[in-house]
Amino acid sequence: MDGHFRARVSRVLAVMAALSALGLAATSGSAADLASATCSNAKDAQNPPFCHAVRGDRAEGWLAQGRSEVMARNGMVTTSQPLAAEAGLEILRKGGNAVDAAVATAAVLNVVEPMNVGMAGDMFAIIYTAKDHKFHVLNASGMAASGQTLAFMNAHGYKFDPRNIGPGSGMAHGVLSVTVPGAAWGWQEVLDKYGTMKFRQVLEPAAQYAEKGFPISERIAFDWHLPKAVNTNRAQIENCCSEMDPDSIAAWYIDGKQPVAGQIYKNPDLAKTFRILEEKGRDGFYKGPVAQALVNKVRALGGTMTMDDLASYKGEWQEPVMSDYHGYTLMELPQPSQGFAANEMLNILASCTGKVYPGQTLASLGPTDARYWHLLIEAKTLAYADLNRVNGDPNANPGMAVQVKSLTSSAHAQELCAKISPDKAMPAPGPTVPTGGDTIVLSTADRWGNMVSWVNSNYSNFGSGITVPGFGFILHNRGGLFTLDPNSPNVIAPHKRPYNTLAAAFVLQGGRTDGQIMALQLMGGDMQAQGHAQVVVDMVDLGANLQAASDMARFHHNQVTDTVGLESEAYKLVGQQLQAMGHKVVPSNGGPMGGYEALLFTPDPKEPKPDSRMDSQQPVNGTYRGATDHRKDGIAAGW
Repeated sequence: MDGHFRARVSRVLAVMAALSALGLAATSGSAADLASATCSNAKDAQNPPFCHAVRGDRAEGWLAQGRSEVMARNGMVTTSQPLAAEAGLEILRKGGNAVDAAVATAAVLNVVEPMNVGMAGDMFAIIYTAKDHKFHVLNASGMAASGQTLAFMNAHGYKFDPRNIGPGSGMAHGVLSVTVPGAAWGWQEVLDKYGTMKFRQVLEPAAQYAEKGFPISERIAFDWHLPKAVNTNRAQIENCCSEMDPDSIAAWYIDGKQPVAGQIYKNPDLAKTFRILEEKGRDGFYKGPVAQALVNKVRALGGTMTMDDLASYKGEWQEPVMSDYHGYTLMELPQPSQGFAANEMLNILASCTGKVYPGQTLASLGPTDARYWHLLIEAKTLAYADLNRVNGDPNANPGMAVQVKSLTSSAHAQELCAKISPDKAMPAPGPTVPTGGDTIVLSTADRWGNMVSWVNSNYSNFGSGITVPGFGFILHNRGGLFTLDPNSPNVIAPHKRPYNTLAAAFVLQGGRTDGQIMALQLMGGDMQAQGHAQVVVDMVDLGANLQAASDMARFHHNQVTDTVGLESEAYKLVGQQLQAMGHKVVPSNGGPMGGYEALLFTPDPKEPKPDSRMDSQQPVNGTYRGATDHRKDGIAAGW
């Protein structure tokens, strides 16, 4: 026995010596953890050497494309976080439809990307039902609380700033930016009308992640920071805000500190709230203990929301804004969404490109030519000037729908062409207020051909920064986009919806439902409509595939400062020429460019049409292709 033992020890020592010679011996504290390093732009950052590496190339196609399109036939989910996409996909595998999957995905995003989305935020969706070839548009955005009048705001020191003519002028931060939440209402509304499952099935994946925890992904960790949300004197609403909400620190930070990538985060209070909704439906949010805790928190901070505000909340079904662009129909959310600015921007490009540059098209110019970017920037500037002038709650402005129809017409676009110089940037359109925001977007599709284009948001990063204690959810701050200009269609008033940056879209080949159908979103405050237009140009004019359209460089134009952020590689090519035209162009990383998701259905005439029976295992009569933005953490997942 001793001889055998000595022989085994000798062999182990020999192996260890060999490993040591190769530098592979395990020595306590000798090596950092693998796959844990990230790069930082901070001046004092100690970045690992890989941060100076050169990106590799694809084996085929456009070498800069970050990944391939995802293709499948039974169903697909695209969104900004992999765990959420997989949760939606699992609902599809269990027999749920695209609407069921969308709610499940949004709920998980409430846990894993909580700065951008929550049940106490806004939600819009466009749902395509294949059996009747119809589109259904839901607005489940928030309304101002009772008592939140212009006079109330003025009495507490918040007044219109004539230097800022757009949404948000004079508005407060903190509790006075909170509107009555719409998302929880909207989640159940779409399930009741077009889903096949209940909250108990679609919310449980989110409850499990909130209860058991998950590792925070890289981009989301970068965005995970709370805003100042309260004053030292909690009931003081003037000059808000001087510090973070202690309930938010307890709920969203770990041991009082901002979490980092890879750290496991749990929110048992949020899990409890999901299970209340599973048991009681949306009444569990808008009535009873959850609603009372929400109202108590708001009123303790000086807000005016009441239990009746919550109990009486309802979203509404609307009609989309539609326009044609080179044989494709763009379908956007109606006002108070900013989506119609994308329709107007594309109309301007279609009407004016050949007039500004005779004989040229966007395709012939291309993104290596400064004139291409000049046209896009000018079209955006003109469209957003109209947007900021007229947008608001259509229910409070009866003529607004007619006005928007006029603004999104080709005739209006043609009238604007003379404002675009071929070699000189137009003067700044006038000061407005920044409308940056943090949002999630997602697309889903199922084997029956149903598709969903979805946007859900807290507005700013962690919304108002105010958390409802004991229930683990953040209150959004969309009310910050009202204006205190008494002459504006967007002036604050009780039970009114504010200007909304959220946008979700569909694109139809030839305006029909028997050709290609694409669900399209691009999150990011005022980037959304200008981003929609850019990726449509990428695909329709430049011929990019779904993923390449995301990976191509984009610009973000800030209507406030009249500054253009252009992603760095494009800036190297055309930045100086654009500056010579008078554009205030600066190089930018992908942060301001939003996060794109898209899902395209292409029918195959050789395949049988979908079987509408819910127990059918027959795949859709064609192919789904999905794409997601490399600027985020997400994936497109199909089966």
